[in-house]
Amino acid sequence: QVHVVESGGGLVQAGGSLRLSCAASGGIFSRYGMGWFRQAPGKEREFVAAIRWSGGVTNYADSVKGRFTISRDNAKNTVYLQMNSLKPEDTAVYYCAANPLGYARNYESRTAYDYWGQGTQVTVSS
Repeated sequence: QVHVVESGGGLVQAGGSLRLSCAASGGIFSRYGMGWFRQAPGKEREFVAAIRWSGGVTNYADSVKGRFTISRDNAKNTVYLQMNSLKPEDTAVYYCAANPLGYARNYESRTAYDYWGQGTQVTVSS
Protein backbone atom coordinates (compact mmCIF):
# COMPACT_ATOMS: atom_id res chain seq x y z
CA GLN A 1 0.00 0.00 0.00
CA VAL A 2 1.32 3.41 -1.00
CA HIS A 3 0.68 6.42 1.18
CA VAL A 4 1.15 10.04 0.20
CA VAL A 5 0.92 12.93 2.63
CA GLU A 6 0.87 16.59 1.66
CA SER A 7 2.10 19.47 3.77
CA GLY A 8 3.00 23.14 3.44
CA GLY A 9 -0.36 24.73 2.78
CA GLY A 10 -1.48 27.90 4.47
CA LEU A 11 -2.66 31.47 4.09
CA VAL A 12 -0.64 33.86 1.94
CA GLN A 13 -1.21 37.24 0.37
CA ALA A 14 -1.53 37.65 -3.38
CA GLY A 15 1.91 37.81 -4.96
CA GLY A 16 3.42 35.62 -2.28
CA SER A 17 4.91 32.14 -2.40
CA LEU A 18 4.39 28.75 -0.81
CA ARG A 19 6.11 25.41 -1.21
CA LEU A 20 4.05 22.28 -0.88
CA SER A 21 5.63 18.93 -0.08
CA CYS A 22 4.35 15.43 -0.66
CA ALA A 23 5.98 12.53 1.12
CA ALA A 24 5.38 9.02 -0.18
CA SER A 25 5.87 5.69 1.54
CA GLY A 26 5.07 2.04 1.01
CA GLY A 27 6.51 1.57 -2.44
CA ILE A 28 9.39 2.37 -4.77
CA PHE A 29 8.99 6.12 -5.03
CA SER A 30 11.67 6.54 -7.67
CA ARG A 31 9.50 4.63 -10.14
CA TYR A 32 6.36 6.68 -9.66
CA GLY A 33 5.02 9.44 -11.78
CA MET A 34 3.69 12.13 -9.47
CA GLY A 35 1.05 14.76 -9.92
CA TRP A 36 -0.49 17.73 -8.17
CA PHE A 37 -4.17 18.56 -8.49
CA ARG A 38 -6.35 21.15 -6.83
CA GLN A 39 -10.01 21.58 -6.02
CA ALA A 40 -11.69 24.87 -5.26
CA PRO A 41 -15.09 25.02 -3.53
CA GLY A 42 -17.87 24.08 -5.92
CA LYS A 43 -15.46 23.11 -8.70
CA GLU A 44 -14.07 19.94 -10.16
CA ARG A 45 -10.64 18.71 -9.14
CA GLU A 46 -8.21 19.96 -11.76
CA PHE A 47 -4.71 19.11 -12.91
CA VAL A 48 -1.90 21.43 -11.81
CA ALA A 49 1.43 19.75 -12.56
CA ALA A 50 3.06 16.38 -13.16
CA ILE A 51 6.56 14.95 -13.12
CA ARG A 52 7.83 11.67 -14.51
CA TRP A 53 9.61 9.08 -12.42
CA SER A 54 13.02 10.35 -13.50
CA GLY A 55 12.19 13.99 -12.90
CA GLY A 56 13.37 14.87 -16.39
CA VAL A 57 9.96 15.73 -17.79
CA THR A 58 7.43 18.05 -16.22
CA ASN A 59 4.03 19.28 -17.35
CA TYR A 60 1.86 22.14 -16.17
CA ALA A 61 -1.63 23.47 -16.52
CA ASP A 62 -1.70 26.67 -18.55
CA SER A 63 -3.04 28.57 -15.54
CA VAL A 64 0.14 27.95 -13.52
CA LYS A 65 2.87 27.89 -16.17
CA GLY A 66 5.70 30.24 -15.32
CA ARG A 67 4.55 30.54 -11.70
CA PHE A 68 4.62 26.99 -10.32
CA THR A 69 7.47 24.49 -10.40
CA ILE A 70 7.21 20.78 -9.66
CA SER A 71 10.31 18.88 -8.59
CA ARG A 72 11.23 15.70 -6.79
CA ASP A 73 13.91 14.30 -4.53
CA ASN A 74 13.91 10.54 -4.92
CA ALA A 75 16.37 10.15 -2.05
CA LYS A 76 13.78 11.70 0.26
CA ASN A 77 10.72 10.11 -1.38
CA THR A 78 9.30 13.59 -1.74
CA VAL A 79 7.82 15.72 -4.48
CA TYR A 80 7.49 19.48 -4.21
CA LEU A 81 5.34 22.20 -5.70
CA GLN A 82 6.91 25.64 -5.52
CA MET A 83 4.19 28.23 -6.03
CA ASN A 84 5.18 31.83 -6.78
CA SER A 85 3.19 34.91 -7.71
CA LEU A 86 0.12 33.41 -6.12
CA LYS A 87 -3.30 34.72 -7.06
CA PRO A 88 -6.63 34.54 -5.22
CA GLU A 89 -7.85 32.12 -7.90
CA ASP A 90 -5.14 29.67 -6.77
CA THR A 91 -7.10 29.17 -3.55
CA ALA A 92 -7.98 25.48 -3.30
CA VAL A 93 -7.23 22.22 -1.58
CA TYR A 94 -4.12 20.82 -3.22
CA TYR A 95 -3.75 17.08 -3.64
CA CYS A 96 -0.72 14.97 -4.40
CA ALA A 97 -1.13 11.76 -6.38
CA ALA A 98 1.08 8.84 -7.38
CA ASN A 99 1.12 6.82 -10.57
CA PRO A 100 3.05 3.56 -10.03
CA LEU A 101 3.62 3.15 -13.78
CA GLY A 102 5.97 6.12 -13.79
CA TYR A 103 4.35 7.94 -16.67
CA ALA A 104 0.95 8.16 -18.31
CA ARG A 105 -0.10 9.90 -21.50
CA ASN A 106 -3.22 11.06 -19.68
CA TYR A 107 -1.21 12.62 -16.86
CA GLU A 108 -3.76 15.45 -16.67
CA SER A 109 -6.50 13.01 -15.74
CA ARG A 110 -7.27 11.86 -12.21
CA THR A 111 -7.64 8.35 -13.58
CA ALA A 112 -3.89 8.19 -14.28
CA TYR A 113 -3.15 8.08 -10.54
CA ASP A 114 -3.81 5.27 -8.11
CA TYR A 115 -2.88 6.85 -4.80
CA TRP A 116 -3.97 10.17 -3.34
CA GLY A 117 -3.22 12.21 -0.27
CA GLN A 118 -5.77 13.90 1.95
CA GLY A 119 -4.98 17.36 0.61
CA THR A 120 -3.61 20.59 2.03
CA GLN A 121 -5.45 23.92 1.99
CA VAL A 122 -3.95 26.89 0.19
CA THR A 123 -5.67 30.23 0.65
CA VAL A 124 -4.53 33.35 -1.20
CA SER A 125 -5.94 36.63 0.04
CA SER A 126 -6.31 39.67 -2.20
